[in-house]
Amino acid sequence: MVTAKEAKLPTRETMNPYEKPPSMSVSQALRQFIYNPQTGAFMGRTASSWGKIGLFYLIFYGVLAALVAICFWGFFQTLDPRRPTWQLERSIIGTNPGLGFRPLPPDENVESTLIWYKGTEKGKYKHWVDSLEKFLQVYRTPGLTPGRGANIHNCDYDHPPGPGQVCAVDVKNWFPCTVENHYGYHTSSPCIFLKLNKIFGWRPEFYNDTSSLPDKMPEDLKRTIKSISNPNERNTVWVSCEGENPADQENIGPVNIHPRLGFPGYYYPYENSEGYLSPLVAVHFERPRTGVIINVECKAWAKNIIHNRNDKLGSVHFELLVD
Repeated sequence: MVTAKEAKLPTRETMNPYEKPPSMSVSQALRQFIYNPQTGAFMGRTASSWGKIGLFYLIFYGVLAALVAICFWGFFQTLDPRRPTWQLERSIIGTNPGLGFRPLPPDENVESTLIWYKGTEKGKYKHWVDSLEKFLQVYRTPGLTPGRGANIHNCDYDHPPGPGQVCAVDVKNWFPCTVENHYGYHTSSPCIFLKLNKIFGWRPEFYNDTSSLPDKMPEDLKRTIKSISNPNERNTVWVSCEGENPADQENIGPVNIHPRLGFPGYYYPYENSEGYLSPLVAVHFERPRTGVIINVECKAWAKNIIHNRNDKLGSVHFELLVD
């Protein structure tokens, strides 16, 4: 190591702050920056200087962390884990639910809405059956839903759930859209499941007055509503599915919705009760024409549901192609 004498560097006693410092090579300057034997500085600071600045930042960041923790603690005291602070009109979600469908295309086609398969080959429809089985597993196995147990109630239109209770969902009512039947995919008569998006506190306004049914509602759905004798059963968020265009309406074939043409009103409002599962309907396409793309649009019907295809409000679109 080069000494101060060899480098001709002044010692602490002989240093004059008014004199120009001696010139040094790059390697000498680097070594002196790392450790200066004249001043005892390491990386430009003495031990006492490092101690002071370290203590300062320790106190500074300690106080800052404590302030952040206090702010978070105060913020979480204002939150209810089961009730959102902003609801309905005051929330980002709003008051107009949308429809969702399952099964979804593979992850590599995440933006697609096309359900495409060949019914005669198991490998071609396996993804769709497996995807549905995974989605419906919580319905088939109630223990998978946290809190779902003693609060389950067998609801019907005349016996709605009580406070803190949730309605049971009977998967057998979806027949022939069952896993034992491969959800119809092996016979080229697929099943698509629909669910209404959950909005906390939203209450549907039912079409329980048959004289006020909208003109755009499908005629077969109107006839079904008018044929219901029990007025309580009209308290339903109705569902319809049909081809979007005249060609699609010709190709879609018979469409059946199980277990009924909509979501029973006793499932609403959604209040995030333990064990709650959204009601589902299974749309069974009995004989869709093969080899052509069929554009399908399903709509949910209630007085306070507005249909907007572009914003995906109150309806859902997907395509069906069976080879």
